[in-house]
Amino acid sequence: MATCFSCAVSTPSRSPIFSSRRHNNKPKFASQEAIILIQKCSNFSHLKLIHAKIIRNTLSNDQLIVRKLLHLCFSYGKMDYASLLFHQIRYPHTFTWNFMIRAYTKNGSSQQAILLYNLMICQGFPPDKFTFPFIVKACLASSALEKGKEVHGFAIKTGFSKDTFLHNTLMDLYFKCGDAEYGRKVFDKMCVRSIVSWTTFVAGLVACGELDAARRAFNQMPTRNVVSWTAMINGYVKDQRPQEAFELFWRMQLSNVRPNEFTLVGLLKASTELGSLQLGSWIHEYALKNGFKLGVFLGTALIDMYSKCGSLVDAKHVFDKMQVKSLATWNSMITSLGVHGCGKEALAVFAQMEEANIEPDAITFVGVLCACVQMNNVEEGDRYFKYMTECYRITPILEHYTCMIELYTRANMLNEVNMLVNTMEIKLNGSPEAALIGSSIIDGMAENGRFFEHHGKDLYCLETPTLQLSQNKFWCFKWDVG
Repeated sequence: MATCFSCAVSTPSRSPIFSSRRHNNKPKFASQEAIILIQKCSNFSHLKLIHAKIIRNTLSNDQLIVRKLLHLCFSYGKMDYASLLFHQIRYPHTFTWNFMIRAYTKNGSSQQAILLYNLMICQGFPPDKFTFPFIVKACLASSALEKGKEVHGFAIKTGFSKDTFLHNTLMDLYFKCGDAEYGRKVFDKMCVRSIVSWTTFVAGLVACGELDAARRAFNQMPTRNVVSWTAMINGYVKDQRPQEAFELFWRMQLSNVRPNEFTLVGLLKASTELGSLQLGSWIHEYALKNGFKLGVFLGTALIDMYSKCGSLVDAKHVFDKMQVKSLATWNSMITSLGVHGCGKEALAVFAQMEEANIEPDAITFVGVLCACVQMNNVEEGDRYFKYMTECYRITPILEHYTCMIELYTRANMLNEVNMLVNTMEIKLNGSPEAALIGSSIIDGMAENGRFFEHHGKDLYCLETPTLQLSQNKFWCFKWDVG
C-alpha cells in the first residue's frame, strides 16, 4: 500500500485532476493571436490551416478576422474560397459587404460584385454612403449603364444622393458610358464641387468629344491640378489639335503646375502629330532635366515619337536605356525597325523579346511580318506566320494577311495567295477589309506584270482563273470549290 501511495504522489501528472488543471492554464487562442497568425501568413496553404484553427476556436464570426482572411484570399487570387468564407458569416456587417463588392471589382469580377450587391439589398442589409460608389464602379467596369441608373435612383430614395464622392463616381460612369446628358445633370445638381468633381466633368466632356464645352468648363474651374491640365491637353491631342495642346502646356508652365508622366506622353503624341522632331526632343530634354524616370509609358512614347519623326537612332537609344519594358515597348521598337528598313534588326529584337519571356500578341507579329516584307523574305514570313498560329495560338488579323499576300505576290506565288484567301478566317465578302486585301493583291500582281481581263464589273486574272475579284462597291472574293 505504501508503495502504491508513493507512486501516486510521485507521478501527479498522471492524475486527471492535474491534467485538467494544466489544460485550463494553457493560453487561449483569441482574436489577437489569430490576427498575428494572419499577418505572418505566407501562402494559400498556410491560410487554410489558419482558417481551420479559427473555426476550431469559434472565431468564424469575428468579422475583423474574416475580412483579413478575405483580403489574403483576394491577394492570392482565390476568389471562390473568399466567397465561401464570406457566405459562412451569419450577419455580415455593411462594411464587410462593401469590402467584398470592392474586392470583386478590383480583381476583375465586377459582375460578381453586382450580384453580391443585389443579394445584399434583397436580404435587407442596409447600404451606407460607401456602398453606392463601390457598386457604381462595378457598373462602370461592366459597362452596365442601366444598372448604374438603378443604383443612382436607389441612392436618392435612401438619402445618400448628396454625397460628393458618389456624384463624382456617377459622373465618371455616365460620361465613360457615353451618356453625357446624365453626366451634365449630376454635375449641375451638385451643391459642393471639389477639384475632383471639376476634373471628372472636364475629362468626361473630353471623352465624349465635347472639347470646346470641356475647355469652357476648364476655364471656369476655381483651381486646377495636374490631372485637370493633363485631361485638357490630352483632349486636344486626341482631337488632332496639337498646337492648342502645346499652347495649353505653356499656360500650365506659367501657372507653376508641374506636369506628370501622362502630360509628357500627351505632348510627345502632339509632337508626332506635328511631325516635329525638334519639339519631341525638347520634351525629352525637359523630362530629363526635371527628374522624370524613363518609365514604361514615357519611354514607349519617346520610341514612337522618334521613330515617326525620322530618328531611329534616338528611338534605339531610348529603348536600350529602358530598364523595364512592356509588351507595347517591344512592339513599338520592332515596328519602328521594320518601317525604317531594318528587317533583320527587327527580327533580332523579337528574339530578344522571347528570351525575356515576354509573350507576343497580334500586334507583335504585324511588326515581324512587316519586317519580312521589307526583306522580301517569303521563307521567313511563312515560318513566322505558322509560328504565330501554331505556337502562340494567335488568330490572324487583316494586317497579317495583307503582309503575307504582299510577300506571295511579290514572289509570283499566286497559288499560295489563292490558298491563303480560301483559308482566311475573316469574312470578307462585301466588307471594307476585302477592299484593302483586294487592292493589295491587285497592286502585287500589277507590279509583277500580271494582266487582267474585264467582264462587266468582274475582274479576272488570266493566269489564275480560280481567283476572281469583283469590283463593285467593295472588293469581294469568290472562289471555285472544284
